Order: sequence, then C-alpha cells, then structure tokens
Amino acid sequence: MNVLLLEDDLALGDALCRALHQADIRVVWVRRLQEARAFLQEKTQDALLLDLSLPDGDGLNLLRELRSHCSMPVIILSARDTLENRLEGLRCGADDYLVKPFAIAELLARLQVVTRRSSGFLSSQWQIGDLVINTENRSASLAGVDVALSPSEFSLLFELVRKGGKVLSREYLITHLCCDSDNALEVHVSNLRKKLGKDWVRTIRGVGYLLPKP
Repeated sequence: MNVLLLEDDLALGDALCRALHQADIRVVWVRRLQEARAFLQEKTQDALLLDLSLPDGDGLNLLRELRSHCSMPVIILSARDTLENRLEGLRCGADDYLVKPFAIAELLARLQVVTRRSSGFLSSQWQIGDLVINTENRSASLAGVDVALSPSEFSLLFELVRKGGKVLSREYLITHLCCDSDNALEVHVSNLRKKLGKDWVRTIRGVGYLLPKP
C-alpha cells in the first residue's frame, strides 16, 4: 500500500512514517500543500493522510480539489476537535477524521477500513474463489489450507487481490512493493506460483501480472 502523508509537524510526521513502515506501508511524507499537489499530479496513491493547518494554507482546500476528480481515500488528521470541524471535513469529502492526539493502532485500523472499502471489500477477510487472505494478520489460505508467505509475497498477493481482474504493470508493483529490481519482483511472482499454483498469477506479456477473477 502506498500512502501520502501531508503533515508539517516534524515529530509527528517522523513517528507516523516509522509506524507505517513497520506495518509494511510505503509512505511519502510532505509538509506543504504545494508539495502534495505537485506529487499527486505525477503519481497516484492508495490513500492520503491529511493535516489541515499547514504553513501554506488549509488542507480542506486540497481535499475539495481532489474530490472534483479523485476518489482516493482520505483520512484527516487534525487538532481541530469540535463537532462542526469534523462534520465540515466529512462534508468536504473525507472518508474519516481523527482528532489529534490519536493512537497509532487506531489510525492503522481506520486506514485498513477505508482502503479495503475503496477496493470493494467490506471486511478484513478477502476472498476470490478458494483463495482467502486476511489483511489484519497478513495470512492466506487456499481451499482451506494455510499458505505460508513471506512479507514480500503477501504484499504482492495483496496488491493482486485488491486489484483482482486488472493487469498490474511491473513498474506499479515494483513501486508498491519496494522491490529493488525487476528480478526481485520475478522471484516473488515465482514463489507465489509455487505456493498457490501457476494459474493464480498470470503474466500478460509486455505489461505485467494479473490475478484472474474466478
């Protein structure tokens, strides 16, 4: 999962980056609205963690801009704690609103909820045919039998399941999985095929990989 963090507080931003990395979430951290706008013009993310009181403006302005053309999940992280503040954030299009200070565990749980909802899954247990993955404990089973996966293999499977039926380019997977190279990605794909069966991960020649819908 790739997340953009827009937070100007150095201590909080650093703590959030470390916690998200420990949860196998790739984070890009910026501290200005201008930086966030420039980044999002070039790249897509799976979610945005959005502070509101920023040195160069109000985060709600960025949220309004995004909602004119983008459905990316957004969680507001703000010290603005009144009911009207929270309602305004939700009316502007936020998927969730966390008041500072908050528990990291709660943020991670809410991030899982908004991203799986945007992918069309309503619980932490995702199923495609006989394949079941659990996003909370990062486990997988096939036809009721547990499948032992490394963290990198699970992350690859997660992306393929989350985008089930869509071809994911090599470039997309390398970026989202923090792979060092194309060769590393091929190793992970090969290992998944050995553990799940070769038909579960298909190669689309010249493009990337696909986990077909049953």
